[in-house]
Amino acid sequence: MKTLALATTAIALAIGAAEAQDLPQAFSQWFTDGQTTLQQKLARQPITTPAKNVILFVADGMGVGTNYAIRLFAGQQEGKLGSEHVLPYEEFPYLALIKTYNVNAQTPDSAPTAGSMNTGVKQVFNTINLAPEGAVHDDCASEEGNRLTTFAEMMTEKGKSVGVVSTARITHATPAAVYAKTANRDWEGELPEGCNSAKDIATQLFDQMQAGVVDIALGGGRRYFVPEGTETDEGGKGRRKDGRNLVTEAKDAGAQYAWNTETFKGLNLDGTTPILGLFEDSHMAYEADRAPEEEPSLEDMTRAAIEYLANNDNGYYLEIEAGRVDHGNHDGNAYRTLTDGVEFAKAIAAADELTNDEDTLIIVTADHEHAIAFNGYCGRGSPVLGLCYKVKAGQIEHSDEPNLGADGKPYTVIGFLNGAGSVLVKQEDGTYSGSRPDLTEDEAQDIDYLQQALIPMSSETHSGEDVALWAKGPFAHLFDGTVEQNYIFHVMDYAVEGAAQ
Repeated sequence: MKTLALATTAIALAIGAAEAQDLPQAFSQWFTDGQTTLQQKLARQPITTPAKNVILFVADGMGVGTNYAIRLFAGQQEGKLGSEHVLPYEEFPYLALIKTYNVNAQTPDSAPTAGSMNTGVKQVFNTINLAPEGAVHDDCASEEGNRLTTFAEMMTEKGKSVGVVSTARITHATPAAVYAKTANRDWEGELPEGCNSAKDIATQLFDQMQAGVVDIALGGGRRYFVPEGTETDEGGKGRRKDGRNLVTEAKDAGAQYAWNTETFKGLNLDGTTPILGLFEDSHMAYEADRAPEEEPSLEDMTRAAIEYLANNDNGYYLEIEAGRVDHGNHDGNAYRTLTDGVEFAKAIAAADELTNDEDTLIIVTADHEHAIAFNGYCGRGSPVLGLCYKVKAGQIEHSDEPNLGADGKPYTVIGFLNGAGSVLVKQEDGTYSGSRPDLTEDEAQDIDYLQQALIPMSSETHSGEDVALWAKGPFAHLFDGTVEQNYIFHVMDYAVEGAAQ
């Protein structure tokens, strides 16, 4: 009966395709493109052999809305109208929506969201990799007995290598979730008095590298590895109060160390010795501001990490974070958000190029979204960083006339619900009032322009809405529908472990 049903379905599809060609709209490219996509999906077959490698890409703060803006921006950079552009990972065959809330927070924080992906359980706001039943934020005593086993530790036990890459500080929330367990994500380089049973995040990275759990770590944040007052490689000052110089200790223990582009290019990537790369005292530069001769790009670090990890015949786990997408949104500055988003897409394309679909599960997602918003009704091709232009009758591209609000002033395609770009300004009496300033296209597209916002805040906030996930490779087909964020761990684990049993 099953064979007959499949044959009947195939005949019905063939008849349907033939009938479709007789429709008056069959001449349209939209129609033929739709038919092509249908055939591609009908021919798709899931890969069900075990995953040798797992790469988890996380664009911090890139929900569906931010991704939409990155798509438009990337397309318009290539001379397109924008909407028709397809980002490299948007071509991945499998897609799901991810619920991002934390155990005790409707609007999530990066630490427990990243932790949920690395342990399989949702966690408490501002904590990393602690059991939610016992963890209490900022209470180091609550760490005892509540530390969870990470995916990195599990992969190490299977003989696989582990890497973590970020454009944020390597001790920041999302990268720290690969290796750290803490009651406060802000304990990057020191602990409160009395926390004798806990360790700061930088120390935990050093310990995990010593233990062979983390083999390569590339990012920013060197100030938390150097003693307070000690000069760092680029003339800054360390912040560790315990007097330890973890950079020196790592090198003395045999690790390779890089702090700029020159030393990064000089790394031995044969997989024989651990690598620690710390390219800024704090976060790495936004891609829009990065000097290539001073620090590598996210794509550069991705290529290096994969080349290094691929030397292990048993495979590897690699988490790669575009951390500054989040920071651009927090700043209310869409220009830097989107340029970092485009670099994120380049890094994914590089990873796809360097790996094999048959043995590497690649997952692209985000930890949360932001309070970003999009105005209407914009004609197609309105510059995503600029003004929203009117739809032009009888034409595909927008008119040259901007849409106006009821106040008679133009507005941008992107806005924020809150942030530093608020149109409300604090007055001398402490109250807030104001009105929207007039705006030109040049002003709106300036690299430092802050998109208009409503609620005044020094830093724009996260939002609690779903984020998307794209996947390809072994057992990527297990991602579909709307699922909890901690489910990501379970697919990664099954792809490596369950499928091999």
